[in-house]
Amino acid sequence: MIRKAGEFKREVVQGLRGGNGPIEMEHLLEVDKNEFNGKGRLFARMTIKPGSSVGYHKHEGDAEAYYILKGEGLLNDNGTKTVIKAGDLAYTPSGSSHSIENTGDTDLELIALILFS
Repeated sequence: MIRKAGEFKREVVQGLRGGNGPIEMEHLLEVDKNEFNGKGRLFARMTIKPGSSVGYHKHEGDAEAYYILKGEGLLNDNGTKTVIKAGDLAYTPSGSSHSIENTGDTDLELIALILFS
């Protein structure tokens, strides 16, 4: 399968996981098309506008990785807040919690991957 630029499913989610503002998602693989073979539920490029965030939430039965492509933000990793920027990776295993907020002046872009544990 090849999916060309412009063919990805796009959506804008307001207040994702109780966060603030819009989160733009470009789904690289789609659950509805069984592209995870039952092993995951999200592989997407996310764009978080300045001041927007993904709310603090806990992972149970799955793990999530954020790979930061562009921009800078504040990651809450189980209560520890850390500045995260392009080239950084954040990993949240099952049983752990996290959130991310764009604290910069430009878009925060990242790849998010959620796989079942």
